[in-house]
Amino acid sequence: MAENRPPRAYTYQSAGVSIDAGNALVKAIGPLAKSTARPGATSELGGFGGFFDPRAAGYVDPILVAANDGVGTKLKLAIDHDRHDTVGIDLVAMCVNDLIVQGAEPLFFLDYFATGKLENGIAERVIAGIADGCRQAGCALIGGETAEMPGMYAAGDYDLAGFCVGAVERGEQLAGDKVAPGHVLLGLASTGVHSNGYSLVRRLAEDREWRMDRPALFDPDVRLIDTLIAPTRIYVASLLPLVRAGKIDALAHITGGGLLENIPRVLPDGAHAVVDVDAWEQPRLMAFLQAQGAMEPAEMARTFNCGIGMVLAVTPDLAREVAADLEANGETVYRIGEVIDGPRGCTVRGSADAWSAREAWEARHLA
Repeated sequence: MAENRPPRAYTYQSAGVSIDAGNALVKAIGPLAKSTARPGATSELGGFGGFFDPRAAGYVDPILVAANDGVGTKLKLAIDHDRHDTVGIDLVAMCVNDLIVQGAEPLFFLDYFATGKLENGIAERVIAGIADGCRQAGCALIGGETAEMPGMYAAGDYDLAGFCVGAVERGEQLAGDKVAPGHVLLGLASTGVHSNGYSLVRRLAEDREWRMDRPALFDPDVRLIDTLIAPTRIYVASLLPLVRAGKIDALAHITGGGLLENIPRVLPDGAHAVVDVDAWEQPRLMAFLQAQGAMEPAEMARTFNCGIGMVLAVTPDLAREVAADLEANGETVYRIGEVIDGPRGCTVRGSADAWSAREAWEARHLA
């Protein structure tokens, strides 16, 4: 006869979720959130939501603009190589760069961090990067969510999502409607691959057996992993004054889809962007990726940012002034093309000497 035993006593801890670890993390990241404080925002974490007062931020009749994004499979590189300190910057950048292209100032940010088992050392490093990104963008980290979900993620894995809200005074938003044939296209240099195209990067790394901790073939002074994990550039601080001054008519954040597919997103009907890749030198990292994947130039133009992280459309009379202002604020600026009459879309073209082409080439995309 089976012995009668009392039922096992279960706890959340025995199921794999540590409430104490979650509480400890909230306490640890409190100072990080306070370091992002700005007018209009509360800086205390732990409530059921975060408050923001647009009037305290100086707005009279604001339109709110919201954006959310993630980091994609770049996180796998961070996880596999213990590089957790800057992916939080990527998370913020992907959101705030999408706000500034609409003329909006990023105001506040919230993050979502999900993992199978909470490792506070890793989580703190990630969130420290998020706070860094928020400071760069001038927005406040006012809240977030940490989810510990055993069975949902492999050991050591985590995922990130970011949510940002910005504001622009009514009537001052960038909608691309002012862009017309004759506008000049200016490109701002990227800091690497940014946060798109990493499924292809990781596939190349596996198939070509890259040694990530060795010096890069194209730069013996830096390890390959360092070039691949470099965070997405945040363009908000340098662009916002020019946007508010009415000197920029459209902005395109170059993310998935590359130059070819992102520029048409901010063009009106009857406007066609023409980008000449001979206008800037192909970054060595991009040349390396192209060679390793034996990729045609057109494939590069629709997959990677190719060295240009943001594109501006400005009137010809302001092009020199805008470029000088941006360079004074630390940006590298190239005059990469123009807007012409034609169907809404983009043509990226290069000479036989550009991007390892065998002959003069062009790629075209219609929106």
